[in-house]
Amino acid sequence: MSGPPQDKLTPMLRQYLDLKARYADALLLFQMGDFFELFFEDAEEAARTLNIALTSRSRAGEERIPMAGFPLHAAEAYIHRLLEAGFKVVICEQVEDPATARGLVRREVTRILTRGTLADPTALDARSENYLAAVAWAKDRWGLAYLSLSTGEFRLTQGQGGDSLADELWRLKPAELVVPEHGGRELLAQALLPFPQPPVQRLLPDFAFDWRSARRDLAQALGTLFLEGFGVADDHLGVAAAGAVLRYLKDSHNVQLTHLDRLVPYSREDYLGLDEATLRHLEIFENWRTGGRSGSLLEALDLTLTPMGARQLARWLRFPLKNLAEIEARLDAVQFFRDHSLLRQRWRQALKGLGDLERLTARLGLGQATPREVAAVRQILGRLPGLREMLSGPLPSLLARTAAEMEDLSDLYDLINRALVDDPPATLSAGLIREGYDPELDELIAVARDGKSYIARLEEEERRRTGIASLKVRYNKVFGYYIEVSKPNLHLVPDDYIRKQTLVNAERFITADLKEYEARVLGAEEARLKRETELFQDLRRRLGEQAPRLKRVALALAKLDAWATLAEVAALYQYCRPQLVEGVRLSIIQGRHPVLERTLPPGAFVPNDVHLEETSQVLIVTGPNMSGKSTILRQVALIVLLAHIGSFVPASEAVVGLTDRIFTRVGAVDDIGRGQSTFLVEMHETARILHQATPRSLVILDEIGRGTSTFDGLSLAWAVAEHLHAPPTIRSSPNWPGSSPG
Repeated sequence: MSGPPQDKLTPMLRQYLDLKARYADALLLFQMGDFFELFFEDAEEAARTLNIALTSRSRAGEERIPMAGFPLHAAEAYIHRLLEAGFKVVICEQVEDPATARGLVRREVTRILTRGTLADPTALDARSENYLAAVAWAKDRWGLAYLSLSTGEFRLTQGQGGDSLADELWRLKPAELVVPEHGGRELLAQALLPFPQPPVQRLLPDFAFDWRSARRDLAQALGTLFLEGFGVADDHLGVAAAGAVLRYLKDSHNVQLTHLDRLVPYSREDYLGLDEATLRHLEIFENWRTGGRSGSLLEALDLTLTPMGARQLARWLRFPLKNLAEIEARLDAVQFFRDHSLLRQRWRQALKGLGDLERLTARLGLGQATPREVAAVRQILGRLPGLREMLSGPLPSLLARTAAEMEDLSDLYDLINRALVDDPPATLSAGLIREGYDPELDELIAVARDGKSYIARLEEEERRRTGIASLKVRYNKVFGYYIEVSKPNLHLVPDDYIRKQTLVNAERFITADLKEYEARVLGAEEARLKRETELFQDLRRRLGEQAPRLKRVALALAKLDAWATLAEVAALYQYCRPQLVEGVRLSIIQGRHPVLERTLPPGAFVPNDVHLEETSQVLIVTGPNMSGKSTILRQVALIVLLAHIGSFVPASEAVVGLTDRIFTRVGAVDDIGRGQSTFLVEMHETARILHQATPRSLVILDEIGRGTSTFDGLSLAWAVAEHLHAPPTIRSSPNWPGSSPG
């Protein structure tokens, strides 16, 4: 950063530049009283991004220094906008009281923020994840790790090719992506092509992705000697990416990760495949027209009552199951809540207003929880006994295991209740620790309380002693405690009064006894605040050490909320339990579109049937415009997807064969940003389906060949249908060519 010569700087600007030199890649927010200020190039960047005034600071005839800022009380909104714009933000706060500081106020960096490392619940969407991801690569192979710092979710996987990496990144939508400085540019560029707004990229040196160093760092962070217990022994690229995540957090953010207790590997083959085109076309998470949740499948399902339950439901949609036993176990849990409507209503009522234990636990582990956030943890733990009691009867196996994970945390509840007052202040200040918790603190409180009582008594005593009825004992920050006497009564002032200040209508005095008590009272109050801060930090540390227990309870509550929600949706909208089978079969009776039927008046949506068998696996849907062809195509795909997350489905009956992937090719759109015409987009998506589909894939094709002439488009559609019906690799019909398409 360019700037004036050091010998011409004020001490404050020298302090600023010393800190800025350590964080040259970030915007440094420098606290000055009630404002955060930025200087030089940082000020110019902030002024442009935030649309705030760019002013300047004069230095006695020298060139003026660009300056911009905003008040502390509005800081979170401004910081969020800077992070959304992709900036790294360093918060430098005053760490001593300017009134008592000798010389320049001491400042320290208290937080380092980027989009992917936010953990403050007030800055995050409570119902969505915020992922920090890293990618490591070797030729066309890649490893991906992602971490939600706000919840502690930490997973990794591996794959090959830019298309598969694009699918995984689109599934996760990370806010920030850590990548090596060199190599892999073409693979990454291909993977990020589908993103209209790619995640913010952070470059790390190649050595930060060293597999051996990553193993050591991960083992240390997870409190173990070996990673084999986590099942990641052979995931070299995935481990390298996970190690890069830790390196980035350690070097760039200096955060403590005590709430991380596990690293979960997963194979993309374990879950129903959903590529980025399918996620967009089916509008699973967001409406492609508006970009928001409104009109998406997730919005239609999400009747959860806790933020962690909402995020759990989204995770199930993000990773649908392919294992029949796991799907049936989830369906059993939903069935239980569906059948026990009274229990379901009581359970959901008990969850109302429950705090976000998952993110609060992360705040404890990071050492960032405020007094009121600790009080919120207490409130949640206080409800646990009642929640446990509701699920104490016979339950399906998966539901029983999950309910058992809501372990008794009464020891933590009692600890918080003994330490924290009922209604603690929002920040660290006197009055947050309950009396009786710490003998040293109780003594300081008694001293401060008795001293204040003495000051109150002193005024009455001095009035009687001097005969001055208007005498007052007051306090201000400049003089401390003083005695004020009006001028008409100055002749009554005793000899032991020491004059301190003369006013227009009065004079102020002190006495030796008053100064002695002042020192005692103010010293006790300062010591009290220091002791309460120490006790709260110790309480927060002890709770942070229990993060694994708190996380297990939070995850159990999230799953139970999500299952009860799916049961509530099934009961409200007459969903049925699907029958999952191993064979190639799809039979839907009176099926409905789960989103569209909600937007129409009751009874306006016309249900329909779909049947696909081993010998009839291709359906061609025809009809005039606006007849519902696209609706039934998407409806079938959404019903299959819902069945694979363990949800009931909008139909009167449904038999669904286990599916490995859902492919969609919908609509006629171009992608000028990638230099692709409507026809080219169609052909790319179609080619990908033809190359990757298997006999167990569900393929939804809507308007193939629309981007070209009528007969060319018809020929393409015909050829694609024949290839899907009987290619050497898919062979959807064993009787081809003797049978005809269904």
